Amino acid sequence: MISKIFLDHPKAVDESFFEHMLFALRFSFWLFVAAFAALLHAFVPAACEKTASTIIARLYERTHNRGR
Repeated sequence: MISKIFLDHPKAVDESFFEHMLFALRFSFWLFVAAFAALLHAFVPAACEKTASTIIARLYERTHNRGR
């Protein structure tokens, strides 16, 4: 059961548990940055015009077809 919860998914993307944890932490950091840029853009339309979409596109590239 422990293996299924903590190890199966990281192994499926060819990572150890800690490698996967680091990847996920970095990914979540950039999602927060993108969310903040989008929030700022909502109030000041001239600010961060493409920041959030650029970050999301970069994150998609890093995860697309991962583990296949």
